[in-house]
Amino acid sequence: MSRALPDELSEPDYAWCHESVQRVSRTFALTVDVLEDPMSRHICLGYLLCRVADTIEDASHIDPRTQAELLYTYDSALSPDAETTIGEFRAAVEPHLPPVEDRNADWDVVAGAPTVVATFADLPPDVRDAVRPPVHEMIEGMAMFVERYADEGGLRIRDREELEEYCYYAAGTVGTLITNLLARGDIPESRARTMRNTAEEFGLLLQLVNVSKDVYDDYSEENNVYLPAEWLEAEGIPQEAVTDPEHRSGSARVVSRTADLARSCLDEAQTYLEAMPLREGNTLSAWLVPYVLAVGTLRELDDRPEDALTETGVKVSRQEVFAVLEAASSASRDTVSEFREIVASMPFHRAGSVE
Repeated sequence: MSRALPDELSEPDYAWCHESVQRVSRTFALTVDVLEDPMSRHICLGYLLCRVADTIEDASHIDPRTQAELLYTYDSALSPDAETTIGEFRAAVEPHLPPVEDRNADWDVVAGAPTVVATFADLPPDVRDAVRPPVHEMIEGMAMFVERYADEGGLRIRDREELEEYCYYAAGTVGTLITNLLARGDIPESRARTMRNTAEEFGLLLQLVNVSKDVYDDYSEENNVYLPAEWLEAEGIPQEAVTDPEHRSGSARVVSRTADLARSCLDEAQTYLEAMPLREGNTLSAWLVPYVLAVGTLRELDDRPEDALTETGVKVSRQEVFAVLEAASSASRDTVSEFREIVASMPFHRAGSVE
């Protein structure tokens, strides 16, 4: 059972924030758990700040123009130079919160935004300065997309260019956030430059994999269609019919096309992993695990893209997740490529060990 939710006058509460990450994202919880302090705390708080915005952007029960207003209010509340308080955001979002008995983990985090912000404010100034700009860019981008499709009642991505633009705001900014944290202090400029040049692709890879595998849930639960209309039209499919059984084969080809776009980010994402410094509690395994699981998901999508269009969904097995977790704990930069090659060809738990 989760702890009691905080009110708008909350004090910092790292334990509540850590518990919240465990509840809202199995994948990101794995990352936070294999980081060490202080990086574990920094990434945990950065992620929760983003999750508040992401939950509002995905809220199909809120009028799009109200969604945008809430996002702008939240963004202002995070700015040290603005007069808006997190209490004002909390009051503005209150009418749109599901009843407590029906509230899932994502909405618990939105309701607990004052505690997230209070805990974030407890971090060192240089950490806050590293996190705020990419979070601001993410929120502004989400608000822009909500406003762009306000009359549609949900996002309807038009073409590849717009898909990449959306994925940048949703996840490329997270790559920048991670880089800002890791590039603080005394690290070689060549390493920092490599990370800055590949951070966006690391985030895009993870987001494009999500877009490819979550088509059914995105449309049925959030009324969002991220598969580009241009690609669906080439198959004779309206976006509103993306999950219809009669269009299954054509939509599956577009799923595969989107997965191929994700696959195009693998090399630069690998370069990013191999360049990141292991300092201040950062560990290679924290970022290798989501990378390898993305490779595994692309493998599964290659085998059965049509499952992304149904309740069945596409994901790697728990056995593979546990095997990757165990092996990644002893991984090195020299073995990233081998992990990728193995998982691209077969489930990791069936492949034996990485040398």
